[in-house]
Amino acid sequence: MAARIESIHADALNGVAHGFLGRAGGVSTGIFESLNVGLGSDDIRSNVEINRRRAVEAVSKDAALVTLHQVHSAEAVQITHAFPDDDRPQADAMVTDRPGLALGILTADCAPILLADKAAGVIGAAHAGWKGAMTGVAKSVVEAMEELGAQRARIVAAIGPCIGRGSYEVDSDFRKRFEAIEPENAQYFRDGAPGHHYFDLEAYVAAWLAFAGIGTVEALGIDTYTNEDRFFSYRRATHRDEPDYGRHISIIAL
Repeated sequence: MAARIESIHADALNGVAHGFLGRAGGVSTGIFESLNVGLGSDDIRSNVEINRRRAVEAVSKDAALVTLHQVHSAEAVQITHAFPDDDRPQADAMVTDRPGLALGILTADCAPILLADKAAGVIGAAHAGWKGAMTGVAKSVVEAMEELGAQRARIVAAIGPCIGRGSYEVDSDFRKRFEAIEPENAQYFRDGAPGHHYFDLEAYVAAWLAFAGIGTVEALGIDTYTNEDRFFSYRRATHRDEPDYGRHISIIAL
């Protein structure tokens, strides 16, 4: 019998169907065990499709899952209908005001962001790796929600499991990119060995959301790298020289 799907909920999004899903509860095996939903992985396609169906049913049984071809950008798109998996738009954030649609963001260390303005009936979801975070994907998803009638002060947001600062070692050139944009970004780094630092992606994304005027921002504080039994991790797979890695999904639906 497959393990039960782990669906983590955020207090901030209470009353909105959502879940930050882990890696348990699917049918994939090996390095993809078990709820791998990554169409871009080398997993068996039929297993991925079963996992994706299980994932959306765990959050909203009657909703149609919509995902993106994520490219580490700040691009946000409006979603009005479901489309085939092989026809996903290239973007890293999406918003909708249409009932029956479940917005899904795939991650494996990057930060998933789920957002809602319940009064306006508008939801959003974003994928924030360091590139997207630095170039403003959080700002883009908020602005796209506003175009559908959301108000910043009413929007609540939750940042799901992502790589923690203690696991995210970077070099000095990486840090300099952020400080060149804003010297105050130094606060999101802790020094390690000479020429090395530790980056707090979650805190950086939370700061972007707060700067955008979001009323409530909740960060779950769960490290994907160190919780191997619960989450996939691109960096962990890279450190082990594994040929590929699984992706989990975060979903929000009206």
